[in-house]
Amino acid sequence: MTNPQTSRRRFLAGLGAAGTTALLSGCVTSTSSGKSSSSEGAVTLQSNLSAPQAKDAMEDLVAAYGKKGSGRASLNTVAAETFRTQLPTYLTSANPPDVYTWYPGSVAEAYAKKDLLLDLGEVWESPDLKKYSKALNSLCTASSGKKVFVPTTYYWWGMFYRKSHFAKWGVSEPQSWDDFLDLCDKLKSKGVDPIGLGAGGNTPWVASAWFDYLNIRINGADYHRKLLAGEHRFDDPEVRRVFDRWQEVHPYFDPNGTAVAFQDATTSLLNGRSGMMLIGTFFADAAPKEALDDIDFFRFPVIDPKVPLAEEAPTDGYFASARTGRGDQVVDLLRYLATAEAQEIYIKGSSGTALPTHPDAKDAGTALVKKGRAHVAEATEITQFFNRDSSDALQPTADTALTKFLAQPKSVGGILTDWQRDAEKIWRG
Repeated sequence: MTNPQTSRRRFLAGLGAAGTTALLSGCVTSTSSGKSSSSEGAVTLQSNLSAPQAKDAMEDLVAAYGKKGSGRASLNTVAAETFRTQLPTYLTSANPPDVYTWYPGSVAEAYAKKDLLLDLGEVWESPDLKKYSKALNSLCTASSGKKVFVPTTYYWWGMFYRKSHFAKWGVSEPQSWDDFLDLCDKLKSKGVDPIGLGAGGNTPWVASAWFDYLNIRINGADYHRKLLAGEHRFDDPEVRRVFDRWQEVHPYFDPNGTAVAFQDATTSLLNGRSGMMLIGTFFADAAPKEALDDIDFFRFPVIDPKVPLAEEAPTDGYFASARTGRGDQVVDLLRYLATAEAQEIYIKGSSGTALPTHPDAKDAGTALVKKGRAHVAEATEITQFFNRDSSDALQPTADTALTKFLAQPKSVGGILTDWQRDAEKIWRG
C-alpha cells in the first residue's frame, strides 16, 4: 500500500501503535485461501511482544478473551528479532499461525500483494471499528481496497532520559540543536556517555531512528517518504547533508553502541552510564515499574525551523493469515482486540506507555503519557519508522549502511553509494 502521507489533522483522530498481539501455539487444519469454514481448536496468536511487561499484558488479554466464551486464543510469544526474520516463513507455510502482531501501512501491503493476508472487511464492519478515524482506515487498507489490518495501539519516539539523573548532573532539556550539542558536551565532561544507542546484537534497526529523525528535520517528511519509496536516491546531496549533521554528534555516542542490543543500552540509560537515548516508548516494557515515574523525554531537536515539524509515531496491531482454517474464530478475536476493553487491558498490564487507537479507550493517564499525546498532537506530519514507511525487505540495507557509518564516519560517500545499489535491488523486486 502506498505510504500514508498523513498530516496531524488526518492522523490524530486515530493512529495506532504500540501494544498488540501474538500467536502460534496450534496448527490450523486447513490451508485454503481466504475465510474458510471454521475448524476446531483455539486461534493461534503469534506475538513478537517478548518484553516482560508486554508479554504479561498479552497473556492477560488472551485470558480475558477466553472468559468471554465466544472463542479461545492460544498465545505464542517469540523474541522480536526472531519473529521479524521468521514472519515470511510463517505466512507462507502450509500450516501457518492464524493471527500475528505486526505493523500496518507499507509492511502489511507487501504481504497483501502476495495474497498472504486475510481480508478483514467483515471485522471492520463491527461497531467498534466504525468509530476509528479515516486516517486509521486508510492506514489499514491495502492498495487492492481490502482491509488487511486491525490497529490497537500507537506510541511515540523521543530522546528519553531519567529526571533524577539530569537533576544530579545539573543539566536540562535542550531547546535547539546547538543546545543539544552543548548538553552532550556537559554530560561527556562528567564521565557519562551522552547518547546510548543499542544497534548491536539483533537490533541494528535502532540506528534507523537517527537517520529518520535527521532526515525529517533537515529534508522534511515528504522527502523522507519519497526517498524510502525509491523516488530519491540514498547518494543524493540531500542525504549527504543528513550524515554531515550526524557527524557532528557522532563523538557523543556510546562507543559500544553497535556492540550491544537496545535492551542492554536501555539498562545503561536506567543505570546512568549513558545520559539519553533516542528510542520508542516500548523500551519501558523492560524497565522496572519503580523507574517509570522517573522517565521523561524531549523532542528530537529542530534543526531547520522552516521544515514542517514531523514526529515518528508508529501504529501496532494485528493481521491474519489468508490460509487460516479458522476464519470465523479469527474474525471474532480481531473484533474483540479492536474494542476499548481489550486495549485498556493491554495498557494496564504493560508499562502503560502505549496509546489506544479506540477513541473511547482510556490511556494510563500518567504525566509521561499526557506529554506524549501532546508531543504527537503538535506535529504537522507523522512518520512511522524506516521499515514501516518502506518495507521489511529494505530495512537490512539501512542496518548495513548505518552500522558501517557508525564504525567509519568518514567513509560516507562509499557507504551511500553501496546503500543506493542495495536499495535498488529491493525496489526492483
